[in-house]
Amino acid sequence: MPEPSQTAPAARVSLLRRSWSQYLSNRRRLGTVAAVAFALFLAWHVVNGRNGLTSWQQKRAEDKALSQEVEQLTEENAHLSQHVDRLKSDPGAIEHEARERLHYARPNEVIYALPKGTAIPAKPR
Repeated sequence: MPEPSQTAPAARVSLLRRSWSQYLSNRRRLGTVAAVAFALFLAWHVVNGRNGLTSWQQKRAEDKALSQEVEQLTEENAHLSQHVDRLKSDPGAIEHEARERLHYARPNEVIYALPKGTAIPAKPR
């Protein structure tokens, strides 16, 4: 009868050989599974990664919104620049601004201030 200490290394060697032969016969399947898993990971990363498609779409929408805001502010800036130029050179614009904002009046003029919510009724024709 063989001793238990001698059968254990032989059983390990036979288990190792059997595992190695199974690995060799299944390595094409293992490689295919690994390639598919890697491809799935790459596809997920392309869509949801840090600079993936979803992030790109969000940045694109943000870029459009910011471009519109810049365009609007550029138009407003041009309008205000024209207004400043008129106030620097046109006495009529200066007078209009003084009357409108500061409620200035010429001598012998009377200004009637109405509440802001009140509308002047139209005359019937």
